[in-house]
Amino acid sequence: MDILAQLEPALGQASGEAVPLEGGITNRNFRARLGGEDYVIRRHGKDTSVLGIDRAAERLASEAAAGLGIAPQVVASFADGLVTRFIDCAPIDPGGVAERAGEIALALRAFHQSGVQLPARFWVPDLLEEYARIVVRGGRVLPPAYAETVAVARRIAAAVPLDVLRPCHNDLLPGNIIRALDGGGTMIVDWEYAGMGHPYFDLGNLSVNNDFGEHDDERLLEAYHDVPPTDAKRAQLKLMRVLSDAREAAWGVVQAGISELDFDFAGYGQRHFDRLLRAVAGPELEEWLASA
Repeated sequence: MDILAQLEPALGQASGEAVPLEGGITNRNFRARLGGEDYVIRRHGKDTSVLGIDRAAERLASEAAAGLGIAPQVVASFADGLVTRFIDCAPIDPGGVAERAGEIALALRAFHQSGVQLPARFWVPDLLEEYARIVVRGGRVLPPAYAETVAVARRIAAAVPLDVLRPCHNDLLPGNIIRALDGGGTMIVDWEYAGMGHPYFDLGNLSVNNDFGEHDDERLLEAYHDVPPTDAKRAQLKLMRVLSDAREAAWGVVQAGISELDFDFAGYGQRHFDRLLRAVAGPELEEWLASA
């Protein structure tokens, strides 16, 4: 990998070749050893800027999170990638993430309150409009569920407006939460969608992507606020779970047309459309909107 030669002046001589790491459906990740230390090198995927990714925001967020002790240290960046220290870790499945709901809530709250100002804004209703333009410009047709998803997102935005911007992660999939094996606890990786947004989106995104049940949501909210949640807070979390699926579904539609990775992005998007439509099919949506 030519990037190793570029990194050697700063990080030391490379030992062997970079080894691909599994996981990730946007970028390519590698483990490399330089100067006797292990690092993770991420090479950015094709055309990721159209997905709403701001690489300056990613680095600032990664550095801020590392300073809080909830993310690996950033050691270098280059034109199409980022280098962080390798953390000897184990993945956490959704059930394990749910068990750590309180710990992760505190980590997210610390980041939301960190004061870091990111040069990117993240708000799903805006993303849905931009993603639709990208798909149409590329000569493709939006799936039938897209229009209903946009309509639901607008109603949620009216009920839970983006009044106060906070730095947020915005991509809390199970693969982005790891358990450090050296006793460092739970850490959050992959800050490329970080931006100034609604802190409850992080909570809803974490909840729905890790299959939280009602009890898990309750623990998440209570840990985040230090007091038992109100019905309004519970409703806001439910609505942000829906908004998270809207984002994931639309993201899959865009990726299906631009990504070079071998992954069923269309199927990924459809699964999130299906879950979103099930969530809003009953009377609960109106109740959540009223309570929020």
